[in-house]
Amino acid sequence: MPSVGCVIDVGRHTTALDETQAVSARSRAIRRDVAWATGAALLIAVAFVVPPLASHSYRLRLVSEAAPIFGRFHPHVGVGTIPALVVAAAVVCWGPAVAERMPYGRLAACSSTVLAGWSMALGTVGGWHSFATKLTGYDQYLHEVPGVHDIGYAVRSFARRILDYQPDSWTIHVSGHPPGALLTFVVLDRIGLRGGTWAALFCVAVGASGAAAVLIAVRALAGEELGRSCAPFLAVFPGGLWLAVSGDAYFSGVAAWGLALLAVAAVRLRSRGGDPWGWLAGTAAGLLLGWAVYLNYGLVLAALPAVAILAIARTARPLLAAIPAAIVVTGAFVAAGFWWLDGYHAVVTRYYQGIASFRPASYWMWGDIAAAACAFGLAGAAALGRATALRRAAGAPPRDPGVTALAIVVLAAAVAMLVADVSALSKAEVERIWLPFTLWVTCGAGLVTVGRPRRAAAEWLAVQALGALAIAHLIQIYQ
Repeated sequence: MPSVGCVIDVGRHTTALDETQAVSARSRAIRRDVAWATGAALLIAVAFVVPPLASHSYRLRLVSEAAPIFGRFHPHVGVGTIPALVVAAAVVCWGPAVAERMPYGRLAACSSTVLAGWSMALGTVGGWHSFATKLTGYDQYLHEVPGVHDIGYAVRSFARRILDYQPDSWTIHVSGHPPGALLTFVVLDRIGLRGGTWAALFCVAVGASGAAAVLIAVRALAGEELGRSCAPFLAVFPGGLWLAVSGDAYFSGVAAWGLALLAVAAVRLRSRGGDPWGWLAGTAAGLLLGWAVYLNYGLVLAALPAVAILAIARTARPLLAAIPAAIVVTGAFVAAGFWWLDGYHAVVTRYYQGIASFRPASYWMWGDIAAAACAFGLAGAAALGRATALRRAAGAPPRDPGVTALAIVVLAAAVAMLVADVSALSKAEVERIWLPFTLWVTCGAGLVTVGRPRRAAAEWLAVQALGALAIAHLIQIYQ
């Protein structure tokens, strides 16, 4: 029988061994973070370098002077430069500390407010006029608003007018989306919020509100500690550059709230099937996600993170409320004369009537991934590395279920982008088009910094902010 001293020695040795294993695991995780971020940086660099080295005819077929970003190289500063630097410095210096102390509801609201300011600052680096007129161009939504005198007729004739080379064809952005997008701007116009400035502010506000939605979802699925770790990264989301200004910012916000409400409904209904607030959240989720697919055809891929959320919560109960609510949205459009599948098939045809017919897949199939990496940032790339390491090593302590939950949602968003990429219906401009998914990948940066010193969070935040600032000041962004 061992002596007491022997037992104590064995206990100390076991504790020291556990600590050594924990330190080793943390070191491996940090090396993996750096490797994924470095890989993303190299992919972005190669994507920028390849076009100038290609032939002139190949570059012309890319239809993007600053490929993989849709824009042109134009170093500049503007009225948004100083505010953007101030927001970046404030979040890097104080964001992690504030996220630890602030009440969670206020933190979610603050993250969205800061993201709105960050987006507007980045969006006005090219000047206020550029910000206020991005949605008024000949290919944009507002171009068609004055011609919509009869909303009922616009919906009934919508699918017929999608194809190009017709006298009454819709302009590019309107034809590329279901009628919900155009109807939104028509309603804004009818209630007195006319012109590019109001439309721009609306898109930024709804898009930035997605940060609060994501934080609500993270708390419901993964816990408050992880949500607090994610908050500063959402505040300086690099994709904020494309939240200002694009219709996709609006689409992203709607989808984020739909998924957040689905998460809340799933958690509440899992434990209390008779919870009226859970059923109400499920109904609202169905309405928003149903509306989302009438804003953007690609948001059918939001089904992937939605399924991930239900799998994490281990319940399908919210679908009993969400599916009928989504059917109500569909029924309203069908009754008005628009069938979603007719619109989708016409959009595929219209897509290949234009520049997609000659944009080379040999570049854009991987260039799109580089463009998306510009939107979710190098910390988002590190988050993908963390998320893919779901398998627990033998002898390692059990993984925190909250970490696993967030990792699954991040992976679902990444898979949605991969599906969109291989569909060949996303050749270029995905830094804007994939905002509904890159927002969740950026949120995953909380996986990289949770439980680590504030300095580590500050370093990753600085990397995120510097990347967005560089793109905003070196490239004139097209929408």
